[in-house]
Amino acid sequence: MTELKILSYHSRYNKNDFDCGNEGLNHYLQKQAGQDLRKKLSVCYVLLEDKIIKGYYTLSNAGISQENIPKEILKKLPRSYKQLPVTLLGRLAIDLSVKGKGFGELLIIDAMKKCLMVATESIGSFAVVVDPIDQHAVAFFNKYGFIELSGSRKMFLPMKTIMKLFANHKP
Repeated sequence: MTELKILSYHSRYNKNDFDCGNEGLNHYLQKQAGQDLRKKLSVCYVLLEDKIIKGYYTLSNAGISQENIPKEILKKLPRSYKQLPVTLLGRLAIDLSVKGKGFGELLIIDAMKKCLMVATESIGSFAVVVDPIDQHAVAFFNKYGFIELSGSRKMFLPMKTIMKLFANHKP
């Protein structure tokens, strides 16, 4: 029986065999993730199956302009914030060997739980923001309720929506 774990990135994990089909995302995990972690630019979580990296995602702080928020959501926000604090789900990738097995869903749920926990306990965050790499990624994030930000390629999911998703579960 295989064991799945989502853990904080560590250089001891074998990242050289990871291949998601996108050279930029492969390169990030193999060469950049450790540097970003040391410089406190982002955190990286890896999905391990029997100690082999099968996926990863990154989180960092960011801000989005009120101008990009849909009007029905914007009218409920204070006007004093020109930039709204958000959590950036910067990268999310799954190894080709496990595509279509639900590992992407495991990662996005874990990421949203972590974002909700931080937003309710440590640092304010209005939403989780993603910048989909292609139309396949847009469709993936649409499945989870992410909304397109006008004037950009970015998408977001308000923290209020995430709270409702996990209302019956402790993050």
